[in-house]
Amino acid sequence: MQINSYGFGEIKIEGKKYDRDLIIYPDKIFSPWQREDGHYLEIVDLPKDLIEQKPEIVIIGTGYSGLMEVSPEIKEYFQSQNIELKIEPSSTAWQTYNQISQSKKVIALFHLTC
Repeated sequence: MQINSYGFGEIKIEGKKYDRDLIIYPDKIFSPWQREDGHYLEIVDLPKDLIEQKPEIVIIGTGYSGLMEVSPEIKEYFQSQNIELKIEPSSTAWQTYNQISQSKKVIALFHLTC
């Protein structure tokens, strides 16, 4: 999948606009993606099938200005699964996703505002 553009509160993927937080899998998009605490990502917020997909890399877009925090447990979890984790503001993470997803199996979690 290719992200065409991203701006505060909106992302365009393969020509379709989304205005809710989402998860990009190699073959599908899950939206809306909601967290128990909208600005703090915890293990409980990860979809059950994420690890089953066997991604090489997981990218977390933490919002336009990067205000969504990622718990230390998330970082430890992906490290224990031997999955590379990239955490960036969504304003740059979408470009990182486009570059990496050309050659690696990537799952991306995007918070679109903040």
